[in-house]
Amino acid sequence: MKIIVFCSVLVFTLAYAEARTYRVSKQGKITTLKEAVALSDHGDTIIIEPGIYKEGNVIIEKSLTILGNGLPTMDGEHKYEIFTIHATNVTVSGIRFIDTGVANINDLAAIKILDSKGIKIQHNKFENTFFGIYLANTTSSLIEKNTLYSHGIAENQIGNGIHLWKCENITINKNNIKGHRDGIYFEFVTNSLITNNHSEGNVRYGLHFMFSHNDEYYNNTFLRNGAGVAVMYTKNVKMIGNTFDENWGSSAYGLLLKDIRDSEVTNNTFFKNTIGIHLEGVSRTNFTENTFTENGYAVRLQASSDDNVFNRNNFSANTFDMATNGSLVLNQINGNYWDKYQGYDLNKDGIGDVPFRPVNMYAMIVERIPAAILLWRSFFVLLIDRAEKAIPVVTPEDLKDSSPSMKPYDFAATSK
Repeated sequence: MKIIVFCSVLVFTLAYAEARTYRVSKQGKITTLKEAVALSDHGDTIIIEPGIYKEGNVIIEKSLTILGNGLPTMDGEHKYEIFTIHATNVTVSGIRFIDTGVANINDLAAIKILDSKGIKIQHNKFENTFFGIYLANTTSSLIEKNTLYSHGIAENQIGNGIHLWKCENITINKNNIKGHRDGIYFEFVTNSLITNNHSEGNVRYGLHFMFSHNDEYYNNTFLRNGAGVAVMYTKNVKMIGNTFDENWGSSAYGLLLKDIRDSEVTNNTFFKNTIGIHLEGVSRTNFTENTFTENGYAVRLQASSDDNVFNRNNFSANTFDMATNGSLVLNQINGNYWDKYQGYDLNKDGIGDVPFRPVNMYAMIVERIPAAILLWRSFFVLLIDRAEKAIPVVTPEDLKDSSPSMKPYDFAATSK
């Protein structure tokens, strides 16, 4: 038995030791990528020289390294999926993909990866593609330093930039995505990383999570999307060091959390969003060291959320720091900085001596009667808020910060 195993390993090693390199060129012996793929074997390398290649759908079922020299263009001619990969240990790098076909049933993509492992998609450019990079039932792969640009106007006319379904151990790092339906989409994806990406101007979400547990996303920027990020029906997610900027509109959020639990939202920046964070059905999640600046609503905390903790966050220049749709409060709010706090600190310990109530009466009225927002900045609003501060009767009694910070936190200094 040992001899058989040794011989198998030896044959496999020798096969890769004899790996060959094929060169595709308009003026060479091999003029198409399809021809090079047909000639190649596992472990071989294919180099594509500059030029525009119109080959329909190239199917890759071998462990190959496919490299572009001088950014050659693979053109889908508005009709085809360009690469379909069904293999182990495939690398695609340095290629420009343009003009895939459009088909909502088949989800045509520039690169579609099916039932694969050990895939690397790096340093490529995607322009005017329906789906950019599409992974299904794939594990242990890397999507890194790609640029994906499309010009979607409506959700039904464009697919997602980077789309993952039923995947595990995937890293999405340093990609730039713009103009798709969702910049990055996760559904049934576990134990994966989303780091250092820039997702801007996408029709629906910069990042969309569905049923995806034990994932982490760090240091990403979500700018001017239909909404920044949606995390739904998920547990054990870490959201750390991200920037949510100018996701502005009638139904826009920086971060939408729906039916999630046991997660962490830390050291993020929310700037000029319609709603910084919207929580619905959220449980046992910590919100710490986040900065909320110039948002319409900084935090919209629905009554269906419980056992969450808001601690050491900065709230500045928001129209509403916090709003809720119920009177029962089952969350902890403590030790945050509020620029609207007008209390005092007699013992000079940096903590306010009287509690701060971040939900004002006008926010409660707007929650019940949205059209009341038209009264914002009116003298009437000033009167009812002053009256509510003197004799609270409408705002939730337990929704208060009992230890408000007198000064904003310096999170940059804390992180060093």
